[in-house]
This record gives sequence, structure tokens and C-alpha cells, in this order.
Amino acid sequence: MSAKRIVSLVPSITELLVDLGLETAIVGVTKFCVHPKHLRKNTTIIGGTKNLRLEVIRQLQPDLILANKEENVREQVEALAAEFKVYTSDIGNFDEALSMIKTVGELTDRLPEAEALITQINQAKSRFEAVKPNNSKHYRTLYLIWQKPWMSVGGDTYISNMMQIAGFENVCRDRQRYPELSDTAIQSLAPEVILLSSEPFPFTEKHISGLQKLLPEAAILLADGEMFSWYGSRLLQAFDYFTSLRLRI
Repeated sequence: MSAKRIVSLVPSITELLVDLGLETAIVGVTKFCVHPKHLRKNTTIIGGTKNLRLEVIRQLQPDLILANKEENVREQVEALAAEFKVYTSDIGNFDEALSMIKTVGELTDRLPEAEALITQINQAKSRFEAVKPNNSKHYRTLYLIWQKPWMSVGGDTYISNMMQIAGFENVCRDRQRYPELSDTAIQSLAPEVILLSSEPFPFTEKHISGLQKLLPEAAILLADGEMFSWYGSRLLQAFDYFTSLRLRI
């Protein structure tokens, strides 16, 4: 039976639901569910991804809640799972992202649409791999998600897997989760490329100059964090973006 009242606790999955034709079934989203832009005006905001308003969710009486192991707080999700049907995704790589899309399609009676989307994503990936610019060179890359302290991504993260697919060799791949780094540590890693993510910390052009002093020979680029970390239908856009990003080096 198709879900009629869906609460999404995950921004990238919210976007996926809309692209599967389920916008009218969405009754609650987080304040970080920014795509599509109009959605938050038409639905109830149920807090942030890590600070859910449980009573508001209960009042919505959802028949399906979509959560994520990393993005949401375990205790809050478990409290909801005691009362409602909850699907909690756990995504560490590209293949698991595709598996999640299929599962969401099954849970919402949108399996044909989900499978069609997966086919499109795989086709986009194949096109990228066929024409990957710069002779398929894998640049030694530092991906930064935070400042003060500097924070990067370990090899066990979804972002690191997407970096590898995009042709960026993660210099922190031997570390786990989100390691903190000193200026000296960044210098010792000697990356050829530094990618400054747009999320969760909103890096801008002004942050480039300071890092350039640390590593004067590195190429430092602002990167759209959604393309590396959103694991739903945003993947349709990711591979063209990776091509354009590599051409900027």
C-alpha cells in the first residue's frame, strides 16, 4: 500500500520523494530540506535533522518516516519507531545509495519510477567515466567540511566514495569519519587539490587565501557539497558537476 502521509528527516531523501512523484504525500520535512525550494511552505517543519520536534511529528500521524543513521539522532529515531513505521537508511557508498532509492520506491509504491531513476543515474555515471577529463588522473585531494577546527572526511564516508568515483583521491582515506586537522597536518598531507565544501560549513572565496598560504602550490576550489553528499536523485546532476569541477583544476 502506498504511503499517504510521509515525514522525511533527511534533505536528500525529501528531494528524492518529490522526484518520485510523491510531493503531495509529504506532510513533514526538516528545516534543511531546501529542495525543491517551495516545499517547506506547503508542509510542516518538524525541526532540524538532529533536533526533531517529536510532538509535532506525532500530531502529523505519518504512515511512513524516512530517517538516516548518520544524519539523525538514534534516540529520537528509536522513539519514533516505537510508534510509527520508520525506514532508517545507512549509506556509505554509491551502490548503497542506489539500493536506498530502490527501497524507498518499494516502500512508497513507486518502484518503477525508482528503477527508472537508478537507470538514469547509472547512465550518467557511465557517460562521466567515458569522458572523464584530464586523462582520468586521480588528484590527491583534501576535502574540507569545517573550519576552526579544520575537519575533513575519512575513507569510510559516502563523500570519500564519491570523491574516488569523481577522480579525487582522498588524502584522509586511512582515517575514519570526520577527522580534525591542524595547519601542520594539512601541510604534511600535501594535497594537490583542496575542495572547500559548501556544507555543513559555508566556505566562500574569502577562505581560499588563508589556505593558499599553507599550500601555495595546491589548487583550491569551492565545491558544491550537495553533489558529494546528497545520495538521492541529486546523483542525476552529480556527474556533470564532477566533469566541470575537474576542468577547473
